[in-house]
Amino acid sequence: MIIVMKPTATEENINAVKEYVESLGLSTHLSRGKSITIIGIIGDRRKVPDTTRLFPGVDKLVHLTESYKLANKKFKTEPTVVDADGIKFGNKTFTVAAGPCRIESVEQMLETAKAVKDAGADVLRCGVFVPEISEALSEIKKSTDLKLIVEVKRESLVKKAAELADILLVGPANMENYGILKECAKTKKPTVLCRGLAATVDELLISAEFIMSEGNPNVILCERGIRTYETSTRNTLDLSAVPVIRAKSHLPVVVDPSHSAYVVEYIKPLSKAAAAAGADGLILEVHPTPACSVTNSSQALNFKDFCDVMTSVRPIVALEGRSFQSGDIR
Repeated sequence: MIIVMKPTATEENINAVKEYVESLGLSTHLSRGKSITIIGIIGDRRKVPDTTRLFPGVDKLVHLTESYKLANKKFKTEPTVVDADGIKFGNKTFTVAAGPCRIESVEQMLETAKAVKDAGADVLRCGVFVPEISEALSEIKKSTDLKLIVEVKRESLVKKAAELADILLVGPANMENYGILKECAKTKKPTVLCRGLAATVDELLISAEFIMSEGNPNVILCERGIRTYETSTRNTLDLSAVPVIRAKSHLPVVVDPSHSAYVVEYIKPLSKAAAAAGADGLILEVHPTPACSVTNSSQALNFKDFCDVMTSVRPIVALEGRSFQSGDIR
C-alpha cells in the first residue's frame, strides 16, 4: 500500500501520517517527487484503516496489486540513479561496461581497459570472480581509473568479490538464488541483476525486491535474452522488456546484446535498438583478439568493432536526451 499526499500537504501533515502508520507496527518509506510525496507502507496493509485517507493532506490510499513494493514505480515515482563510486546508472546518463568474458592476463585487461575507455566506456567487465584472479583483479584496479564489474556465482565469494570490484553482477542462472542475492545485499555494492532465461519481468522485479528489502537499494536490472523457439541467436533479446521495466519500476535497466546474440554481426544493431528503447546503458563483451579468446569468441567484439558500436549508438543516445558520462570519444 502507498499513501499519496496532496501537493499542498505540509511537513506536519506528512509526519503525522508517517507517525500514525508506524504506531500500527508498520514500516514506512518516504518518496518525494517534484509535486507530491508518497508514503510507502511495508508490512501487513490490512492494519491500515481506510479512515487514514481522512488525515489532513492525504490525497488517496493505493493498494498495490504487484508483489514487489520497493522496486515499484508507484512506490517511488522519481527514477533511481545508482552511483558506483562516481559512475552513475540511470536517468539522463548512458553507461557502458565492456571487457572480456574472462581475465586471461593483467596485460590483456590493461590493453582492453585503455581501448574501451578511449571509445567511451566507464566500466571494465572482468568476467566471473574466482579466488585465482584476486591478485590480478587488485593490480588491474590499481592500474586503471575504470570501475570494475565482476559476476558472482558462489555465495561464499560475494564478500571477497565486493572488496575488489565496484559493481557485482548476478547472472541469469542465479536470478532466484536467494543466498547469493542476500550476500549481495549485505555488501551494499551496486548490483546488476540479470533476468533469467525463462523469467518474466515481474519475476525479475521480485528478485530485485529481495535485494532491496535486505538493505541494498543499489540495484541495476539487466535484460540479456530469454529462451524462445528461435535458434538464430543463443537467446532472444527481449527489448520490449526495457519500456515494460521503465513503466513498472524506478530502477535503471541496462542491456547485454553480446550474450543474447552470440554473433558479433548482430551486436551493433541490437545495441542501437537498446538505446532507442530507452536503456540506461550496455554491457558488451570485448577482447583484444576474439579468435584467441578462451571462451565466447563468437560474441566478442574486437577494439575496432567496439569503437564502431559506440560511434553508432551516440546519436541515438543524444536523441533520447541522454549523454555518456565520458563525453566524446577520446
